[in-house]
Amino acid sequence: MKRVLGLDIGDRRIGVAVSDALGITVRGLFTLERSNIKSDTQKIIDTARENECSAIVIGLPLNLSGQDSVQTEKVREFAQKLENKLRSNAMSDIKVELYDERFSTVIAERLMDETGLKKSKRKEATDQQAAMVILDDWLRINIINTTIPKT
Repeated sequence: MKRVLGLDIGDRRIGVAVSDALGITVRGLFTLERSNIKSDTQKIIDTARENECSAIVIGLPLNLSGQDSVQTEKVREFAQKLENKLRSNAMSDIKVELYDERFSTVIAERLMDETGLKKSKRKEATDQQAAMVILDDWLRINIINTTIPKT
């Protein structure tokens, strides 16, 4: 298995995390300050290429009821533009997958509370942590689905 990139997409920042090649551990890479869709998607593609990723998992911010919100539509649009750019860069072998991220930011904030990091430095770290939570959850679900025999 190749590495997988995890993204927590917000209006101002994108938290970026990556798995190890075995899909066991996750680490935060950086928080991207958003500028425009063209440069944001290019930075993500460059990062996926540098880390030899086979997939990009994007957290999908659904409402608690499971319904789409305004932010959900923004993330879907970002994912579509990223997929289009991957195809135009002859990198269609990298799949883009949306993953339900409900509670990922809450979990990330609680983890940050445990670190004792000052609130002024938390925003950037929380975005990375949320990307790590999304990716870690996605990996666990996918490992379970590929290792448990279907009866």
